[in-house]
Parts: sequence; C-alpha cells; structure tokens
Amino acid sequence: MAKQHQFWLPRLNDRSGPLYLAIADALAADIETGQLNAGDRLPSQRGLAEALKIDFTTVGRAFAEARRRGLIDAAAGRGSFVRGLPPMDLTSGKASIDMTMNLPPQPASAALRSRIESGLKTVLSRPDFFSLLTYRDAAGAIADREAGARWLMPRLGSLAPGLVLIASGAQVAMLAALSSLATAGDVVLTEVLTYSGLRNLAAQFGLRLQGVAMDAEGLLPDALEQACKTYQAKALYCTPSLHNPTTATMSARRRSDIAAVAKRYGLPIVEDDTYGRLLRDAPPPLAHFAPDITIYIGGLAKVLTPMLRVAYLVAPDAVLAARLTTALRATTGMAPPLMVALATQWIESGMADDILLALRQEAMARQRIAKTLLQGSRYQTQPEAHHLWLDLPPEWPRLDFVMQLQSQGLAIVPSDAFTVTGPSPEAVRLCLGAAADQNVLHQGLAILADCLSHRRKVASPAIVSSVI
Repeated sequence: MAKQHQFWLPRLNDRSGPLYLAIADALAADIETGQLNAGDRLPSQRGLAEALKIDFTTVGRAFAEARRRGLIDAAAGRGSFVRGLPPMDLTSGKASIDMTMNLPPQPASAALRSRIESGLKTVLSRPDFFSLLTYRDAAGAIADREAGARWLMPRLGSLAPGLVLIASGAQVAMLAALSSLATAGDVVLTEVLTYSGLRNLAAQFGLRLQGVAMDAEGLLPDALEQACKTYQAKALYCTPSLHNPTTATMSARRRSDIAAVAKRYGLPIVEDDTYGRLLRDAPPPLAHFAPDITIYIGGLAKVLTPMLRVAYLVAPDAVLAARLTTALRATTGMAPPLMVALATQWIESGMADDILLALRQEAMARQRIAKTLLQGSRYQTQPEAHHLWLDLPPEWPRLDFVMQLQSQGLAIVPSDAFTVTGPSPEAVRLCLGAAADQNVLHQGLAILADCLSHRRKVASPAIVSSVI
C-alpha cells in the first residue's frame, strides 16, 4: 500500500559530485532497496530543502533529474510520487496537460502508424535483413550514412558519406562531440540560456559551461569574442535555428559573424541544428561559414518522431571523424540497426519528407492558435517552432506562475531549467507540440491566458519537470 513519506531524507554523507545529482541518486537507491515503493508520496520540495538546509533550487533540480530518469511523477496540486501512479488531478478525474516536453506534434496527416508498418515491412523483406541482427560499425553502415548525407543535403549540400556518422539520438551525438573536444574541468561556451540536455551532460561529465549573452536573434558576436578572450574555452555549443528555449534564429549575417569570431580564436563549434529542417527558409548553418571547425548535428526526433532516436553527426575532417567514432563506440557501441534501417527507408522512399511537411504544417497551425489566445502577451517564437518563450508580466514571478498553472492542471517549465549564468529571467517555455491535439492545446493555452490576466495566491511550491 502506498504511503506518504513526509519525512523521507536522502542519505548524502557518502556521495560526491553535484548535490542535486546526489539527491537523485539517493532516491534511486532507496527505490531499488525497497525503502520507497511505487505510489509513495515524497515530501514537498520546499520542505525537503528546509530539512536539508539547502537551496530550494537544488532540490528542484534533483526532482527534475528524478523525473528525467523515470523515478517519479508529479500530480498537479498533490506533489511528487514514486513512479507507478499516473499524474492525475483527483479532484477532476482528468490528467494534467503537460507542456514541458519539447515534442513534435503527431497529426493524423503524418500517418505515422501506417508509415511505420510499411517501412518495417520493407526492412524485413530486405535480402540483407540478417545483417541487422549483428554488431555494426560504430559510425554506421555506409548505406545508412549515405542516406544521412541525403537527408542533410538541403542544409549542407553534397557531403562525403565518410564524414557522416550515425548516433542514437542528438543527445548521444552531443556527448560524442563534446567528449572529443573537452575533458572534465574544461570550459564550454554556450548561450546564456541553453538546452537543458547540455546542462545535464555538462554536470555528468564535469564540463564548465559559460553563458554568452544573446538577443532575440541568438548569440552576440561581441559577447562571444569577449568570452574567447576571457576563457580558455575548448568549444562553443549553440543552436542557431529555433533555439531551445527561446526560438531565437540567427540571420545569415549573424551566423557569418559568429563563425568569423570562432575561426579567429580557433574555437571548435558544436552546432545543434536539430530543428533546422523545420524552417521553410532557414539560413545556411554555421557549418557553411566555418566548415573546418564545426561539428554539425542533425537529428530526426524533433522533425519526424521521437521514436526514431537517430541523429547524424558531420565531422569537418577524417581525423575528427575517427575521434567521434571512438566516442560513439565507447558510449553506445552502435545505433540500433533496426531503427536506423527504418530511418534510411523513410529517407530513400520520400516518406521522411512527407512527415516533415505534415509536422511543419501542424506546428504552424498550433502557433496560430497560440497567437490568438496569447494576444497582448510578450512572447518570442517562430511560425514553425514546436515551442514558444513567454516573458511574464511584473506581477507574476515565474515560480508562482508555474505553481498556479500546476494547481489548475497545466505543466510548463520556468527559465531556471535553462539558465547557465546570471539570474534566471522571469520567463517560461511552453511546448505547443506536447499537447495531444489542437483541442487540448486550446484548453491549456486558455488556462494560461486566464492565469496571466489574474494575480492569484498559491499554496505549494513549483515542481520543475524534466525537460528536453
């Protein structure tokens, strides 16, 4: 029977590393040993912070990490539970509207089920099907690398397949790229607000992130130059197209200026172009302006479906391609052959382009809904983006705002999850693609718009969800 662990405290005496990870590790250990069971309710984040005499934000990051690992769930208005019970609002009987995960929408026009079935049928009928049942080269089979080069052609032009490597998703590609350029203690430059997955990776491997100032268009060249003078940075990680979380998209001129600074200081670039193909008129990538120093990442999860944990790494030369291959071999061994084969089949048949078009059209439709319901609010987005970045009015501190929405069954992410340096801005990220359909999206945005127009008191602390 589930019980309420109002006084559960993590044992931290023998743990090292970042405190938030130590708390998450202790939670995992207590679940594994049976000290905590599925459905057990955990103390409030604020209560746990007070009991441990630590900062509330640290506990928030620990709970977010536990959510990311699948250890706990959050129920609107009721707190956090060891995973096993669905996050339900028991007063209404309805599940929460979760807009924390930056998912692509899944419109019926994408016909994903039938295309998965058709694609797998073709893969299963391949004469060389049994070659998928064994281990493969860590960089991927040449036919799959050629398909990756074909997929990236609209962004990068003609590519040598030998410089295209296949990873098990963009996160693995990031890990391979950064571990090939930096080691524990090294500085990596990034936007002052950056993808939370990078923050998790840096914390895990001891990389020191340094935020670089940005504006509505992305990284500022002057700020990057000053950072290059101040820090002995090993790499720059950035997202020039549909930046996560702000959706900032660099113009061609800005990309050229950023590339010029990086070349001047010999600063390798890790370009995350995961969202690049969503844009109808995307400027050329940084890799176009600085091909000799840029590792390019283009994934499929955000532009086709998260089911395809496939990403393509493009190395600037054969030497770095070999280092990246070694990193992939050391981390995942190889990308799952069946998944990669399906991606290749979709690309070669044209299905991938059809799905991309359907997702882009759905994303644009959802942005039109947001524009209608959030009229008068200050937010930044792009017509093709899966998310938007909302600046809050002065009467709404971000954590109070998130708490209020959670009490009404809507989950979003405060800026704290993305802040690298300096104070977190009073802003939140909303993932429009995460809503099950346009009706659910309308419902969630209506709740948010109503909350924006009223200052309300809340009684429980915010739960910062795991995010991507």
